[in-house]
Amino acid sequence: MQRVLILFAHPRLENSRINSRLVRAVPRADNFTFHDLYDNYPDFNIDIELEKQLLLDHDVVVWHHPFYWYSSPPILKQWIDMVLEYGWAYGTGGEKLKGKVIFNAITTGGNNDAYCPEGYNCFTITDFLRPFEQTARLCNMDYLPPFAVMGTHRMKDAEIEKAAADYGNLLGMVGNGGFEPDKLRALKFLNDFPRTGA
Repeated sequence: MQRVLILFAHPRLENSRINSRLVRAVPRADNFTFHDLYDNYPDFNIDIELEKQLLLDHDVVVWHHPFYWYSSPPILKQWIDMVLEYGWAYGTGGEKLKGKVIFNAITTGGNNDAYCPEGYNCFTITDFLRPFEQTARLCNMDYLPPFAVMGTHRMKDAEIEKAAADYGNLLGMVGNGGFEPDKLRALKFLNDFPRTGA
């Protein structure tokens, strides 16, 4: 069994039909911790020692957030700035997170065609997530491709339900340790994981 920490950051979850459904798909099991940053830190006063302990207590970390202005909501950046300290997460003596698996779970209003050199946003999702990837690499973590629910503005109920089922299925397999990171790195999105049985 793998212990999975969902670091969730959404400032207006009550207005989100996609993320609220994804959250309900997170397995209710002892090896899963759902940690809502906005709910726990409405004043942005992050408890650094608590957050460090949560990281130490888990094997897999998921940065779950909507894709705001090609990045994340501000509290997740605050979390990265405050918690991943030099000498603890990276740098001299900073090996506390070495070998832990991490990936983003994101939602975007634009569809996949909007995120390419010919598309409206000019760059791919992978390009935009490079700062997260490099942060993970600097901390000696094993960064995997994202789970991405795209084109959310036009999604129908059945599509939302399928995305939630895929997310829950992925998390369930990750929690059970039924995944091989080397194979997953070859995927564009982790959405393909439940269907490929990687």
